[in-house]
Amino acid sequence: MAPSIEARQLSKNYGRFTALSSLDLKIQGTKCVGFLGPNGAGKTTTMKILTGLIRATKGTALINGVDVSKDKKGALASCSTLIETPEIYPSLTPKEALSMLCEIRGVPKEEKNKRIDEALARVKMTEWEGKKVGGFSKGMKQRVNIASTLLSDPEVIILDEPSTGLDPRGMSEVRDIVMSLKDRLVFMSSHLLAEVTEVCQEVAMIDHGKLLVYDTIENVTAKFAGGGGAIEVGFAGAVEEPLRLRVSKIPGVLSVTKSNDRHLIVKFDNAAVTQDRLFELVAGLKAGALSFTPASGLEDAYLSLIKETL
Repeated sequence: MAPSIEARQLSKNYGRFTALSSLDLKIQGTKCVGFLGPNGAGKTTTMKILTGLIRATKGTALINGVDVSKDKKGALASCSTLIETPEIYPSLTPKEALSMLCEIRGVPKEEKNKRIDEALARVKMTEWEGKKVGGFSKGMKQRVNIASTLLSDPEVIILDEPSTGLDPRGMSEVRDIVMSLKDRLVFMSSHLLAEVTEVCQEVAMIDHGKLLVYDTIENVTAKFAGGGGAIEVGFAGAVEEPLRLRVSKIPGVLSVTKSNDRHLIVKFDNAAVTQDRLFELVAGLKAGALSFTPASGLEDAYLSLIKETL
């Protein structure tokens, strides 16, 4: 049977706030699926319900057809997760940290060393297996974290923004690892649309707790990417609402959406302003703009579907 993840009418309320609203989503087969939406859209809430970290207000979450709320152990037996960014004891080596996890997860002693070696080899950390984690970069630590998800040889892997906080080299390393896992079902949330385009075959987008679309990236792009152009602008510091509004008032700009804390996706009218001129105008705001990246078709589709952030 092909690995699967399914949400049936999944809802989660925190008092009067609705984090998820009747989410229906079924993913099946070996592939990588990107999970997109603005901050607060419900991505992490969905993943925490799927992995049994929190309970849904109503609805059903299933992993490989097993109800997580009724049989958590059975549902998660073939699933590994990396939710947010867990810390590793700095005094431990990767091999020691993974050995401890093997014991917690009940990996047979006779298989422990083999699984650890295979996991470290897959994330290219074999030469660092005896070094203390406290001296590692964020990217190296994240590679060890991803190795931890491979110890039980899972059919389903759920990753919550695995590249967050990493430098370009670290992000590239994580992308390469995720791309090597296409023999499994990988469900990965991300704010980096270019990353999703590179490593994923399908994409699910949610906003305000509701599913907007689930399809192949090719179909989503063809259906929802409109005319005009789009760029992603990276800033030195956190993007606050006043800055987003300043950018939105530039002549020719159609919409401005935060893709993460330091990036804005700017959609513009090609007939009113050229891309080069838009670069000049944004840089002229003297707000610490560091990078300008032409947006892909997926980013254009994202802007079309996600009208405003929470």
